[in-house]
Parts: sequence; C-alpha cells; structure tokens
Amino acid sequence: MAIRPEEISSVIKEKIEKYETGTSLDTIGYVIQVGDSIARVYGLERCVFGELLEFSNGTVGMAMNLEEDNVGCVLLGTDTGISEGDKVVSTGKTTEVPVGPGLLGRVVDSLGVPLDGRGTIEAAASYPIERNAPSVVARQSVSVPLQTGIVSIDAMIPI
Repeated sequence: MAIRPEEISSVIKEKIEKYETGTSLDTIGYVIQVGDSIARVYGLERCVFGELLEFSNGTVGMAMNLEEDNVGCVLLGTDTGISEGDKVVSTGKTTEVPVGPGLLGRVVDSLGVPLDGRGTIEAAASYPIERNAPSVVARQSVSVPLQTGIVSIDAMIPI
C-alpha cells in the first residue's frame, strides 16, 4: 500500500477549511460526592452563591455552600446518573424564574420550565430566586383573608 501525497494534502486542506477559530472560557469542576440531592464539586474557584451549575447528564444545580476547596450544590433535578468524577460546568447565570401573567394556571418545575405540555411560557420578566422582598409600605394591603380549608389552621393562624 503506497502513500500518495495528493491524498494527504487534500485531507489536510479539508481540515484547514473546516477549522473553526474561537475561544471559550468555561469553569469546569468535578463531582467529589453526591447524595440526597446534594453534590460537592471540586474545581469551581470563581463560582458565586446561587449560580446555576450544569452536570454532565444535563441536571442543573444551584451553588449554595461555597467553601475553600469545594462547592456544595443543591440539585434541581434527580441525582440519578450523577457519580463521583462527573464533569460540572459553571453557567455564569444566577438562578432565575419567569414571572408575569403568563405563569397563571401553569405547572412548572423549580426553574420555571413548563411541565404541563402547553408550550413555552410568555413571561414578562425573570427574577432571581434570592431577592429582597418589597417593603411593607410598598405592598398592597390585605383585604381578603386566605382560607386554607383546614378549620384548625384557619382558626389559629389568620392569613
């Protein structure tokens, strides 16, 4: 079998034409422990509180416990399929949920992704999960009591 230079040069030219330049800066860590919907991740030095982390199986988690050598992460999905050594990518986004009238009557998961099969949600905006509540003065006053339907709770704790 003879090596033909024209075949090699054509393969090299094809690879050069399809070569894409560009850089990406991903912060990558690795799972060191997982259990009870909590994962400990090593290697995310620039992670911030409340940041979304994406695991290799597609599960998303929220960074909660920032320690010197690892990050404690609450999984916002199942921990099935996540094991020690799996790759975790920092998304650079804080945990937000959609808000607005389009959410009324819909069934969503912890990130606001629809589960009811009625298509995407038309959200007016997205708010972070960790956010300061409006002051008491800025809120609308309560005019109608909330009835839970459980007489003992409604009698003891007016809402």
